[in-house]
Amino acid sequence: MLLVDLYELAYQGGARPVRDVIREHPSSAGIHAHRAIEPTQRLLAMARERQFPVFYSTSAPDPAGATLRQDSSYRAEWYDIRKELTPRHGDRVILKERASCFFGTPLITHLTRLQVDTLVICGQSTSGCVRATAVDAYSYGLHAVVVEDCTFDRSELSHKVSLFDLHHKYADVFTVAQLEKALPAL
Repeated sequence: MLLVDLYELAYQGGARPVRDVIREHPSSAGIHAHRAIEPTQRLLAMARERQFPVFYSTSAPDPAGATLRQDSSYRAEWYDIRKELTPRHGDRVILKERASCFFGTPLITHLTRLQVDTLVICGQSTSGCVRATAVDAYSYGLHAVVVEDCTFDRSELSHKVSLFDLHHKYADVFTVAQLEKALPAL
C-alpha cells in the first residue's frame, strides 16, 4: 500500500470548500482532503490487519532550490504526514522531489525486494502525484489499484476525470468497500 502526499499542507484551512481556503492556503484540498481521512483510516486498518507493507510519500521544502511551483516560505512541518494517518513502526516513508513516487526514489527497489506485484495507491492529488505514480507502477509491470474514496484533488472534476482515465488505461479503481471484497482475488 502506498499513501501519496498525505501531508499537512493538503489539509490547511480545515474542512471547508476549496474556494474558501485556496487564497490563504494555495496547496490545500480543503473539504476533499478531510473527507478522505476516515476511509483512508479504514484502508490502513485493512492493510495492517493483512500485514501488507505500507509506504508513504512526502516532500521536503528546499528553500535553496525553490522554484515557481515551490514557495520557499513553506515550513518543514507542513510536510509531516497528517496525524490521523501517521506512519507506524515498520512503515516506510519515501521522500520525493517530483510527482511520481518512483522517480528518483528507492521505491521500486523496496517493492522488488518484497516481491510486491500489486500496489494499492491513495492520496493526493488524483490528477497529479497519484496519477503519475499509478502510471509508473503500471510501467514497472505492477498491478496498480487506486482507491477512489481515499484519493482526492482540489477539483472534483479533475478527480473524477483522472479516476476515469486511470481505470481505462493503467489501474483498477475501487472504493474501500469494493477493495475489501476484491482482496482475496488480488
